[in-house]
Amino acid sequence: MQQSFSDLGVRARIVRALAERDITTPFPIQVRVLGDALAGRDVLAKAPTGSGKTLAFAIPIVERLDPDAQRPVALVLVPTRELAAQVSDEIRAIAPEWLDVATVYGGVPLHKQAKRARDAHVLVATPGRLNDLLERKAVSLDGVRILVLDEADRMLDMGFKPQVDRIVRRVPRDRQTMFFSATLDGSVNELAASYTSHPVRCEAASVAALTDGPVEHRFLPVRPDTKVETLVDLLRAEGGHTLVFVRTRRGADRLVRKLARHDVRAVAMHGDLSQGQRERALRRFESGDVSTLVATDVAARGLDLVEITHVVNFDPPDEHSAYVHRVGRTGRAGRGGTGVTFVLPEQQEEVSRVARLAGQTEEYASAGLKVAPPRRVYTSRRGRSKWGAPTPRRKI
Repeated sequence: MQQSFSDLGVRARIVRALAERDITTPFPIQVRVLGDALAGRDVLAKAPTGSGKTLAFAIPIVERLDPDAQRPVALVLVPTRELAAQVSDEIRAIAPEWLDVATVYGGVPLHKQAKRARDAHVLVATPGRLNDLLERKAVSLDGVRILVLDEADRMLDMGFKPQVDRIVRRVPRDRQTMFFSATLDGSVNELAASYTSHPVRCEAASVAALTDGPVEHRFLPVRPDTKVETLVDLLRAEGGHTLVFVRTRRGADRLVRKLARHDVRAVAMHGDLSQGQRERALRRFESGDVSTLVATDVAARGLDLVEITHVVNFDPPDEHSAYVHRVGRTGRAGRGGTGVTFVLPEQQEEVSRVARLAGQTEEYASAGLKVAPPRRVYTSRRGRSKWGAPTPRRKI
């Protein structure tokens, strides 16, 4: 039997606010998290982009927040500016009028954010900018009773661990911690263990269940001299709103220029752009002025656009969690979508491993690409690998 938000203990006022946004049925991650989160327990959740995780922590924040406590009462750490803005909007949409939400990230004047951060009940921040405020003693975290780390795996990938550590040390130990990540392996699991206390572990779905709508996964063999032409043909043939992933900032700008030579209008989204430039690029994409957005992984964090019909991995991801994050941008709100990955000859083995871990082996093989076998490791009596050991990861 399908549970409702009321069944999970969410108050009527928030249920009505959700219904006004046509949100009436909880996502699986919300069903798994909300009961424990509303009870004040620490939560450790494995949840990919697009799984509905934002409301899984936004609802408990709004429900449990004490309006008379020292501010800020809740702190949400996120890896990027775009995600900070998205999370803030989600919280404001269900919050009562008196609840103030401040968003703190780089690219805008520091002094303007300082006052907002001091006065807000809920502070949503990127680690770098929040550290700047803390070093200047412009904000105190002594009143924080709810700490959320959203997309923690990406914060590690982006090198934010030292900054996050410094921030968490400023937060009282007597707190509730909610930790969300697309993967809970290795260093991410160690980080989660150090920040939480007897957490309840939750998982949204298997890695193969990437989206809530039907998504077609394609893998296209290409050559270096045919990649751009293949992308142009794809964009012209299928239309829609397409998000194209590349590896580097320069690569994003370079691809936009190459597409322009083929009369394909596109905009770039990457970390070298100012906040104003990023917002203008996103507005042009959302409005349909341009139908192709070329982005790096970091810049695309926080993009939550239902209209994305295609995700193209122009430069393939080097790990399955990145594939999950990327392709999870399409197939939103029950709509269909398409994920396309370009594969150069020398990338076949590495990309096949990503496809296998993401549950897309059949799709990969159906493209005529050879699926690499799982890596095998044999250990001698002396404890040294003798054959079949994992080879160092190559950049692809």
